[in-house]
Amino acid sequence: MTHHTFVVCISNASYDASLEVRKLYELLADDEAAKTDQVRIIDESGEDYLYPKSLFAPVELPSQTELLVLRAA
Repeated sequence: MTHHTFVVCISNASYDASLEVRKLYELLADDEAAKTDQVRIIDESGEDYLYPKSLFAPVELPSQTELLVLRAA
């Protein structure tokens, strides 16, 4: 199984239409974004965008929970 990385939104300051506080988002790999303290996620528009890393906190899901979350998506 491929490992997926998840973050939870802890602030949607300046992005209230695009991000939901306390919502789980899957982090998409983007090495260039990481160099500038940004993360790439699929937001509420359904498209992937860059956001400040400070708006999110990392989340470690148990593997069974990760499977269920991925199936639900």
